[in-house]
Amino acid sequence: MPCTPPKTPSQHHRVANTINNNNNNNNKVERCTAHAVPEVVARHHEHTAGLGQCCSTVVQTVEAPVSTVWSVVRRFDNPQAYKHFVKSCHVIDGNGDVGSLREVRVVSGLPAVTSTERLEILDDEKHVLSFRVVGGEHRLNNYRSVTTVHAAAEGAGTVVVESYVVDVPLGNTTEDTRVFVDTIVKCNLQSLARTAERLAKRGGARGGA
Repeated sequence: MPCTPPKTPSQHHRVANTINNNNNNNNKVERCTAHAVPEVVARHHEHTAGLGQCCSTVVQTVEAPVSTVWSVVRRFDNPQAYKHFVKSCHVIDGNGDVGSLREVRVVSGLPAVTSTERLEILDDEKHVLSFRVVGGEHRLNNYRSVTTVHAAAEGAGTVVVESYVVDVPLGNTTEDTRVFVDTIVKCNLQSLARTAERLAKRGGARGGA
């Protein structure tokens, strides 16, 4: 079933009480570390969340081969293949390699209109993709996401790990922001699982088309 757009952080609480409002914690940082992932990719999921930021990690299992899942994830030009909150996407600079920029338009119901994103990592050997939000009309400033794809430890299948770090919007709490973004990421990864599993049943990877 399609995911329902989550409530914006401001709809959860009107009064924020985050570390950026606490003058005694000016040097406070939060360390996000993913567990149960191969050592070769674990470092990609370690984020240092500084003053006024939060981070989190979401894990999704997929009943499809790594090659099929990666064929969908790696398409920086086509996130809407599985991200149903994306209305459209256009690469505005580059040809899909590292450094390329895309402009994403978001469906109604979310506190965003557009998002300009830069591809930071695209590693076809280790199956790692990372992008950073660098502009647009939205509330998720300084958002950076890392997604890794690896074979499940037991039996067939694939494990997808997505982590992120982002600024906490003014007037919101760290926990509200994390719950909001986690909900979007979980919806995306659940959709990715369904998309990749359908592709696998049809006979293989087709690049997310």
